[in-house]
Amino acid sequence: MTLAPLALPTSPDDWPAWFRAYTEAELDRATALVGALRAAPPTDPIDALRQWDRASGHLGNASAAGSLFGNVHPAAEVRDLADAAEQEAQRIATSWGLDRALYEVFAAIDEAAVAADPAAARMLAKVRDDFRRSGVDKDEATRTRIAEIRERITELDQEFSRVIRDDVRTVRVAPRQLAGMPDDWLTAHPVDDEGMVTVTTDYPDSVPVRMFARDQDVRRDVTIAFLDRGWPTTEPLLAELFALRHELATTVGYADWPSYDADVKMIGDGPAIPAFIERIVAAAEEPMRRDLAQLLERYRRDFPDAAEVPGYDYNHYAELVRAEKYDVDSQRVRTYFDFGKVRAGLLEVTGRLFGLRYEQVDVPAWHEDVTAYDVFRDGEAERIGRIHLDLHPREGKYKHAAQFTLADGVSGEQLPEGVLVCNFSRGLMEHDHVVTLFHEFGHLLHHVLGGHGDWFRFAGVATEWDFVEAPSQMLEEWAWHADVLRTFATDAAGEPIPADLVAAMRAADDYGKGIYARTQMFYAAMSYWFHADRAAAEIPDLTSRMIELQDRYAALPYLPGTHMFASFGHLGGYSSGYYTYMWSLVIAKDMFSAFDESDLFAPEVARRYRDRVLVPGGAGNAADLVAGFLGRPFSFETYAAWLAR
Repeated sequence: MTLAPLALPTSPDDWPAWFRAYTEAELDRATALVGALRAAPPTDPIDALRQWDRASGHLGNASAAGSLFGNVHPAAEVRDLADAAEQEAQRIATSWGLDRALYEVFAAIDEAAVAADPAAARMLAKVRDDFRRSGVDKDEATRTRIAEIRERITELDQEFSRVIRDDVRTVRVAPRQLAGMPDDWLTAHPVDDEGMVTVTTDYPDSVPVRMFARDQDVRRDVTIAFLDRGWPTTEPLLAELFALRHELATTVGYADWPSYDADVKMIGDGPAIPAFIERIVAAAEEPMRRDLAQLLERYRRDFPDAAEVPGYDYNHYAELVRAEKYDVDSQRVRTYFDFGKVRAGLLEVTGRLFGLRYEQVDVPAWHEDVTAYDVFRDGEAERIGRIHLDLHPREGKYKHAAQFTLADGVSGEQLPEGVLVCNFSRGLMEHDHVVTLFHEFGHLLHHVLGGHGDWFRFAGVATEWDFVEAPSQMLEEWAWHADVLRTFATDAAGEPIPADLVAAMRAADDYGKGIYARTQMFYAAMSYWFHADRAAAEIPDLTSRMIELQDRYAALPYLPGTHMFASFGHLGGYSSGYYTYMWSLVIAKDMFSAFDESDLFAPEVARRYRDRVLVPGGAGNAADLVAGFLGRPFSFETYAAWLAR
């Protein structure tokens, strides 16, 4: 059966009406299916589970549209409609989870009746666990309070994201203060009528300035502006969000929010999170000290009395260390990464690796920057998905990099569609941004390739949340190999990036990984303790707690007067689980060890990885999927060896 992608409006004026009609229809379908299930459940247990799953799929469609278009649509009216649709979808999901009549439908199913179908048995176990975690067994007053909490959590999460998205700060500087900046950056930032240049906190502005600008005052001012986005507006939002999460978790029987959140992840329970953080901290101690010694040695050549390197100078001086010690000039590197060539190269590389082809399609989108591609398996005519690439910054758009769902895929029901939302330069790219593009595209591939099973519940990136980054982190490796990069990374004259430059880039990238690991553990600790602290008799304020955790875990010192947590968007979606990035990296490094670095396109291992890790989506536990690919359980040792070298 050939499935059609979602047909988006052809005119900007049609978007509000289209969005209302689409989301309302999906919510109506979901509500009708659940109403029928409650009133007259199918006698066949698998049919009952499938009806619930299809209802959840329709609800997910409305929620996904709300999440996506609330973050990318250029019209504020549509963004507001999207936020409202996402809230309504969450409200309906909450009401289902607290509905005892619905719970009884699944409680009454005899497990033996679905034992012959492993996917259905897995589905039944997941559904029952969802109801348990929702608080369906509580009294009516408690269930009413749970519904109120969940609704408010959704509102707070959206408001937190909106503030971060819309709070773009600016620093105005004299042209002479921009010495060291790349020519293409300067061309894109002309002097205004008052003889000044405006630098924003968006990534294509702030990242190059913090790296290349020779003027320390400019680096400091831009860093402070970047770190203070969202402040002070988001602090009370976050304090309320953390308190409500704690109340919800304890109401349904958990010690705290991290314990509730970790219960359905690979890590298993809340206290295992700080234990994992401490394990990474210990492994990164010596690499961090080695990195900091090199950094401080270079810094003291300009500031002889310095005892440490402030955060606003880190990127600049780390770049100088790489340039001088490893002979890597990032401005030279940039000349090989024209955005158009990188995008084309990404498609060619991933197509070759996973046996896919992409055909660009001329279809309506929410903005003229968006490009769409249909995805096919090599040698096959049937489309297996559609991807949309929205890769440049604009006002009102999500400020980071992420893959969003437009539609989850289920065989015979719905085509998987995913959207890559990033904020890259239209011209030359930093190599770090090339790596980010490969990373996020890994999520997109997981979404499409895993979107052909029989259950919405297990579609695409539906594994445990602390595994979802691993496939993306592993795909980053292809952005670091000369044989891969030379297929698309060419300068203006068409010359491929030299292999010795790529080797130097890799050596330079090894510099700083100790600092990076400790920085990530600072973020992970902040994510965990901001939530776990809610159980304490005396709850510290967020700024002082952040400073304390930065001093304990981070490699770089706190910049006085700043409030980085105020724009730490992962406190929304990832809540107490930011550790997952490093947990996933441990797995990613181990999975990559199965590949032969002298032949990264070797089809046997690439196809085995595709079919055993990506294609199943969430149909199995992540640890089992990885073991099926590696032929053994994953290990910490590969990561530890990489970090230490």
